[in-house]
Amino acid sequence: MLYQSTRGSSDLLRSAQAIVRGLAADGGLFVPESFPQLTEVKIRELVLKPYHERAAYITGLFLDDYGEEELRGFTAQAYCSPVFDDPAIAPVRKYDGDTYFLELWHGPTCAFKDMALQMLSRLLPAALRKTGDTRGACILVATSGDTGKAALEAFKDITGTRIMVFYPRDGVSAIQELQMTSQEGGNVGVLAVDGNFDVTQARVKSIFSDESMHRAADDSGFILSSANSINWGRLVPQIAYYVSAYCEMLAAGEIRPGDKINFCVPTGNFGNILAAYYAKRIGLPVNKLICASNRNDVLTQFFSTGVYDKNRQFYTTASPSMDILVSSNLERLLFEITGKDSGIVSSYMSALSSSGSYEVSDKTRNEVSEVFAGGWCSEEDTLSTISESFNNKGYLLDTHTAVAFKVLQRYREESRDGTPSVVISTASPYKFCEAVLTALGKHATGGFPGAEGSPGAEGSHSVKMSAALTETLSAVSGCPVPAPIAALRHSAPRFTGSVAPDGMAAAVKAFLQTGL
Repeated sequence: MLYQSTRGSSDLLRSAQAIVRGLAADGGLFVPESFPQLTEVKIRELVLKPYHERAAYITGLFLDDYGEEELRGFTAQAYCSPVFDDPAIAPVRKYDGDTYFLELWHGPTCAFKDMALQMLSRLLPAALRKTGDTRGACILVATSGDTGKAALEAFKDITGTRIMVFYPRDGVSAIQELQMTSQEGGNVGVLAVDGNFDVTQARVKSIFSDESMHRAADDSGFILSSANSINWGRLVPQIAYYVSAYCEMLAAGEIRPGDKINFCVPTGNFGNILAAYYAKRIGLPVNKLICASNRNDVLTQFFSTGVYDKNRQFYTTASPSMDILVSSNLERLLFEITGKDSGIVSSYMSALSSSGSYEVSDKTRNEVSEVFAGGWCSEEDTLSTISESFNNKGYLLDTHTAVAFKVLQRYREESRDGTPSVVISTASPYKFCEAVLTALGKHATGGFPGAEGSPGAEGSHSVKMSAALTETLSAVSGCPVPAPIAALRHSAPRFTGSVAPDGMAAAVKAFLQTGL
């Protein structure tokens, strides 16, 4: 299978080449020329398989320059115990009636990004070998919280790699920050950025588009690559868990073969829900994809009006991984919806860069609306949803999952759609202890991200505060603290530095030469 850029570059690459490059030379994102098809017969076969075999099959459909046994080996290593604390890897929990939660946070960093990054850390070194590149890979990551830690954990001490993570200061939770700043590994680096995620992401993208940065990397014996969802190798493993969720529901007798289901996905950068769209494109019986936003509701407005406009106030919320106004992967969806018209997509992206907004045609908006619905959730409703879920069902939600659950409830009320629906549960509630405790009516100290008293590089104080929050939430909820988060009580921040956005390129050059 060959891959092309959403912006019209003439180069067609194999999957290994696309994974190594991360971002196309013209600034576009790599997409497959065509979509393989998943038959109902094959879905029934996958029902009988464990998660790692389902993942090997689905990734193999897109990565045909990797061998079948090679991919089976990668998935067996990535999705196993004790790497994941649930034998199902991505279990589906029935909430009530036709509502289910797909829990994607049973991995080593307690967030859904583990599902993709545990594979990417195997796919990327193999891709370098396949392309004959003898250089190492320097992986640059802009994170709104979860991607950073998941990438650091996946790539730590991987031979031939270095990884540098940038995160927005005061834009992540206390636990998320401590997870990143205490990261072990001799090839890792972490820096806070004096700006929000959109600024951080834009600077990382500009580094990838800067030929002088690529020359600097080459001089140091590296290529620049990405672990963000702009990298095709990040997206492919995510398609697998949507297929697996359908298989789990079939196995439990909750649906019959061929029945359609909805997925409701808490969304920031649009990669997670785009993977669900790709699952639908290859043949998974999907009725509606419901895109859930927090107060930063740029996607909700896009789905309702056809106008994407980032010229709005940026809010720092209790669901920080969704605090994004520039959803990079929407570009891939527009490429498919417009019939792979790279000229139109390029014009949209140019307008977004120059004026901060663009408007799609009525035809495009209508075609998007056939598949997607959008909704947003306030801070107050996020917390009340956590409270209601726990008090009514004893099911504890994190803030991002709560946003999606509330949006699903509203969608059902407005649409009268009774299709069985799966809410994508993206993180353990223990990653956002303070907000969850507040939702449950319990006192929590430390402040939401961005509030007075929220954690910076505060050393032992940050560790003690995080440990106290997790212990309190466990006592209140009766739910055990996940082992990776409990282990943070013994951690101390290694990385306490920060950088202005215009200093990020220089920081990367220094990291290429000496590390951090």
